[in-house]
Amino acid sequence: MFFLWPQYVWLMLALPLLPALYVWLLHRRGKPAVRYSSLGVVRVAAAPRHWRRHVPPTLLLLSCSLLLFAAGRPVARVPLPWARSTIILAMDVSLSMRVGDVKPTRLEAAQEAAKSFLRDLPKQIEVGLVTFAGSSQVAQRATLDRASLTAAIDAFQMQWGTAVGDAIVQSLAELFPDHGIDIGDMTSGGQRRGRSLDDRAKPPPKQITPVAPGSYNSAAIILLSDGRRTTGIDTLEAAKMAADRGVRIYVVGLGTVDGAASLGEMSIYMQLDEPTLREVARMTGGEYHHAGTAEMLRSVYENLGSRMQVLTRETELTGLLSLMSATLALVAAGLSVLWFGRVA
Repeated sequence: MFFLWPQYVWLMLALPLLPALYVWLLHRRGKPAVRYSSLGVVRVAAAPRHWRRHVPPTLLLLSCSLLLFAAGRPVARVPLPWARSTIILAMDVSLSMRVGDVKPTRLEAAQEAAKSFLRDLPKQIEVGLVTFAGSSQVAQRATLDRASLTAAIDAFQMQWGTAVGDAIVQSLAELFPDHGIDIGDMTSGGQRRGRSLDDRAKPPPKQITPVAPGSYNSAAIILLSDGRRTTGIDTLEAAKMAADRGVRIYVVGLGTVDGAASLGEMSIYMQLDEPTLREVARMTGGEYHHAGTAEMLRSVYENLGSRMQVLTRETELTGLLSLMSATLALVAAGLSVLWFGRVA
C-alpha cells in the first residue's frame, strides 16, 4: 500500500487526542444547575452508567480515524470484478487443424474447448470470433448472444495457410473500429490503385499515442494457433500494434512442438512456433499456454476464464474509506438519539 498524498497521513497523529478529550469530559466535575423537561429524561439521567454510553463516541472516533486515513488517498492492490467488456477469440482454421494428435482432431478439440469457455464466461461479457488460415475473417461480431457464437464455432471451414498476424490485426480492427485499421492496405503496402465506395467510407488510419502494454482494460484477445505464420502480416508487427493500444493477447499453442505429426508434405508448417507465440504474449502483457491434448486445452480455457473474472489491480481506497466513515458517523448519531434522545 502507498499514499498519493502522504503529507496528510501526519494528521493521524491527532487521533490520540480524541479519546483523551473524551476521558477528560467523562471525569469532568461540575455542579451545573440541571433542569429536566420530562420525567423520561430524569430517569435516563438517574440510571447507572452503562456500556451503551460509550458506543456512539467509539463509533465516531473510528469514523474520524477512517476519514483521516482516507485524506492521504491510500492505494492498494485488491481483487476486483473483471473490468473488461469484450473478448475476441481468434482461432486457427488452417488444414493442419484436422490432425488427430489432439483427439479427436485439433479443430474439434478447439471447438469444444471454446464452447466450454463461453459457457463459463460471465454473461455480461461480449465475445467476438475471428477465424484465420491464409487470411482472416470475422466469423461473429462481438455479441452477448452465446447461441450465435456457438453456431459460428460449429461452422468453421478449414483453409490453406496460416496468417497469425492477420488474425491479430483483424481482432484489433473489431475492437477499435474508429482507428481505420485496414488489413488490405497493410498487406498491399498501401499501394491500392483503386478504392471501392466501402473503402472510401472507412476512416483514415488514426495516429495513436502508444500506451503501456496490457493497460487497456476493456478488451482482450485470445489467440489459438497450431502452427507458424506462412503468409500475411508479420506476427510481431501485429503484436506491436496490440501492445501500443494496451490490448493483452493470451496465446494458446495447440499441437506438436517438435513437428512429429504429419499431414502429407505439411509437417514443416505443423511445427508450433512457440518462440514467436511466447513473444506475442510477452510484448502485450498477456500469457502463453501450450495445450498438447484436448484435456489440457479445456483446462487452459477454464483457467483463462476464471483469471479474467477477477483482476488484482492497484486501486485507490479513498472513496470506500470515506463511505465507511460516513456510515459509522450516521450509526453513531442514530444510536445516540435512540438510546439517549440526543445526538451529543
